Amino acid sequence: MVNNLKIYNNFNLERKDKGSIILIGNFDGLHKGHQKLFNKAKNFKKKYKLKIGVITFDPIPKMFFRNLYNYRLSNFDQKIQLLKKNKVDFIINKKFNTKFSKVSSFDFIKKILFNKIKPKYIFVSDNFRFGYKRAGDIKLLKSLEKDYDYKIINPSPLKSKKFIISSTLIRKNIEMGNLKKVKNFLGRNWCIEGRVERGRQLGKKIGFPTCNIDIKDYKIPKIGVYAVKISFKNKKRRLKGIANIGYRPTFNQKRLILESNIFNFSGNLYNKNLSIEFIEFIRGEKKFNSVLNLKKQIKIDCKKAKAILSNE
Repeated sequence: MVNNLKIYNNFNLERKDKGSIILIGNFDGLHKGHQKLFNKAKNFKKKYKLKIGVITFDPIPKMFFRNLYNYRLSNFDQKIQLLKKNKVDFIINKKFNTKFSKVSSFDFIKKILFNKIKPKYIFVSDNFRFGYKRAGDIKLLKSLEKDYDYKIINPSPLKSKKFIISSTLIRKNIEMGNLKKVKNFLGRNWCIEGRVERGRQLGKKIGFPTCNIDIKDYKIPKIGVYAVKISFKNKKRRLKGIANIGYRPTFNQKRLILESNIFNFSGNLYNKNLSIEFIEFIRGEKKFNSVLNLKKQIKIDCKKAKAILSNE
């Protein structure tokens, strides 16, 4: 239980949660396309006096099958908070492993959906695939509605101009540094959350102390410098700053890291959890022939970042 949001790690629901509205998907980033689905589900919740439950998977199946890293738009804690905002009553966070990947599409419908969950309504998107070798799709679900006493709800996908808003589209724009588009697709700034770890204190030595965060499985944005907003202490404080994601070539570093400098801030943030909101890409990473030239460039970057953030 997380602040009244119940989390199941299997399909054995309590009786009071059976017969609910069920949404199935990864919901990575919970973008505007997902939000359209949830808004319709909330209307059903109000009309039929039913609970809303979500079936989601960890890891994302694509990450499992392709052994992918650095793929996620949001971590599990972020997903939980976003689902709470969408009035979800419970989550089934199913561990996706080899055993589960071999469950047939028919067994998923009969043995899991019908026998254990008994949904009244199932909300899914057009591209939803499930079961062994992704054999199951929305057509199969619809063909078995009467047999297993549920109704499929399949709202049309949300488009931005000619593009369908999807997690894949958002990842591509993160890779290209198109953060205004990303914000438009998400309905908020994209952000990475992580714990501040102790680094080599290279930033502090040149007058720009930074908070270093391991990005873990997040999608890697375009390498370079960004104007950012930084939150900590349960997000009560939202500060302005600049961030670099890259390898610090001037110092011959080889590990990818996200480091942020908070403007006009002093304090010890080691082991604190921070949220880094990416506002705008400033420039690509570059190797400087001296630390002095790097410092000059950072001052220019900070000035640009402050100008950008003054409008936020």
